[in-house]
Amino acid sequence: MLTEKLKKYNIILGSASTRRKQLLKGIGLNFSIKITDKEESYPTDLKDVQVVEFLAKQKKKFLSKGLKSNELLITADTIVSQKGKILHKPKDKNDAKNILFNLSGNSHRVITGVCIKTLYKEVTFSTITTVHFNKLADIEIEYYINKFKPFDKAGSYGIQEWIGYIAIAKIEGSYNNVVGLPTADLYQKLKLFI
Repeated sequence: MLTEKLKKYNIILGSASTRRKQLLKGIGLNFSIKITDKEESYPTDLKDVQVVEFLAKQKKKFLSKGLKSNELLITADTIVSQKGKILHKPKDKNDAKNILFNLSGNSHRVITGVCIKTLYKEVTFSTITTVHFNKLADIEIEYYINKFKPFDKAGSYGIQEWIGYIAIAKIEGSYNNVVGLPTADLYQKLKLFI
C-alpha cells in the first residue's frame, strides 16, 4: 500500500488551503503544513500550463531550504483559464460578477501544477480539467457572490459550493483538480518516490 510505503517520509504540504488539506487527507496521508509569505510572480510570456508549473516550483524553491533527507514536500498552484486568459482571484464584487458572467454558458479550464520534492528527486506535473457552465441569470450570480463571497478563489467560484450544484453542466477530467489538488494524478506520481 502506497500510504504505508510513504511513512518513511515526513510529508510536508506547502499550502494553507483548507481544500488542499482535505484532499491530501483523503488519500490517507499524514502531513504537516509549511507556508511561505513570499510574493508569487511569473514571467508574463508563459502559457497557462507553464504558469502553474512555474508557480508550484517557485513555492518549492521558497519552502525547500533546509529540506531533510526524510522529508517530502508537495507544493501546488491552481489557475482558471478561459480562451488562454488566466482568471485570477477577483479584486472586488464587480470583478467577480464580470468573471462569472463570462464563465456563464461557456467552458473554461482549471489547471493545477504540482511539484513533489525530496532531497534526491523532484517531479513536476500539471492536470487540466475542462468545466462547462450552464447559463446563469444575473440574480443567481448576485446571490452566489453575496452569500459565498468567492474573493479568495481563482475564477470567482468554488465547485464544492452552491454554484457547483446548480451551474456546472459537466466536467471533463478530475473533479478534485477543480477543488484544488488532482489527487489521482498525485497518487500515481508519489509512487515514483517509494
